[in-house]
Amino acid sequence: MTVRARVRARALLAAVTALAAGAAVAVTTVPATAATPRSGGAPAFLEPAELPPHPSSDWYAGPVTAGQPDPLPMCVGDALPSLASHRRYWTEMDTGALQVTVVERSTPRAHRLAELLRADLADCARRIAEQSPDITATQKDYGELDVEEGAHVYGVHTVAEWGASDVNLLSVGRDDRAVTVVQWGQMGTSEHAQVADFKQTAATAVDKLY
Repeated sequence: MTVRARVRARALLAAVTALAAGAAVAVTTVPATAATPRSGGAPAFLEPAELPPHPSSDWYAGPVTAGQPDPLPMCVGDALPSLASHRRYWTEMDTGALQVTVVERSTPRAHRLAELLRADLADCARRIAEQSPDITATQKDYGELDVEEGAHVYGVHTVAEWGASDVNLLSVGRDDRAVTVVQWGQMGTSEHAQVADFKQTAATAVDKLY
């Protein structure tokens, strides 16, 4: 990704971060693959090869880092506790991704966090439009994934007055005490979203938690 593209992506992400809540659709069964079973310890994060394949570039990844990412993921940033861990991913083109995982003290707390994050994502486009008048946002609900305690996938397309057009796919999923959020984004529209590939990525992310 060029320096100009990185600056542009950060500017747009900052403009639409920390937003929230409401939609629901069908259940999709996605078999979890390429995930190493976890018998204990810290949840595993996605590997670059487990992200939606890019036609022109490999994926690269930074280290798993304790704490909240900066910038925060679209729409769910305010709800993420400080005990989160995250990992960033990028390509040589205008495509990037982020995974944020939280291990709560109990299963009921994790269930409540996952529900809160799902609610935040479900109303994402409306909140973006409300808080950033210079950005037009539309949203799609891509439904549930049948993996562990469940995951849900959403898509958000944003168009800025200055001409930037970006599409993001986001998921929230849970396994026992662990909750994970995955965000994938690139320049383009909803037609450019790799929904089927992202659903597999989201299912793998949840399956790798434990």
